[in-house]
Amino acid sequence: MSPAPKPAARGRLIVLEGLDGAGTTTQVERLAAALRAEGHPVFTTREPSDGPVGVLIRQALTGRVVLPGGAGPLAPETLALLYAADRTDHLRARVLPALEAGQVVLSDRSVLSSLAYQGASLPMEWVEAINTHAVPADLTLFVEVSIEVAARRRAARGGPEELFDAEEKQRRISRQYAAAIKLRGKREHVVRIDGDPSVEAVTEACLTRVRKLLGQKPGRAAAVR
Repeated sequence: MSPAPKPAARGRLIVLEGLDGAGTTTQVERLAAALRAEGHPVFTTREPSDGPVGVLIRQALTGRVVLPGGAGPLAPETLALLYAADRTDHLRARVLPALEAGQVVLSDRSVLSSLAYQGASLPMEWVEAINTHAVPADLTLFVEVSIEVAARRRAARGGPEELFDAEEKQRRISRQYAAAIKLRGKREHVVRIDGDPSVEAVTEACLTRVRKLLGQKPGRAAAVR
């Protein structure tokens, strides 16, 4: 058995992104299991987080938190600010300590989601500006699936309908992801992963990219292709 890899002075932040139903949550779990089996210290997390602001966001997404008097869902600007605030708490409480401990941090969503989801109804430059505190990922894996595939997967997993589940919104968000990737790609490395094949095939494609990253010395993430 080969020796376990030595943790770097700073860990690596790897983010999985995609439409609701793309399978990012499943892939985070599978990647974590594979990397741990290879001896890597791994910390998994998600956004919205499990912190107080993240819990509020999840309630808003399912219609349990609305405008006063039942006047409808929270304003898009409010939701965007809540996501940015949750990200601040999440970084301080979970992500940065794990990175400083030399762990591989696998996050189910981060800034790219805000640029795509909130940027679909708000100026994307403003959404990016309120997230300037966010730590750029060393690698972002965008699991790309069609609107139809994502919808079938959401229906199969069940649960209450959320704020962004409507097909029209998902189509707009899908288009916005392309613009978000172009914008965010100037600061961090974003790789598109075909999410339509089997779960196992998607995991292997993700692992190929992650292993290349982990083979790089810290600070060389931009060289991964």
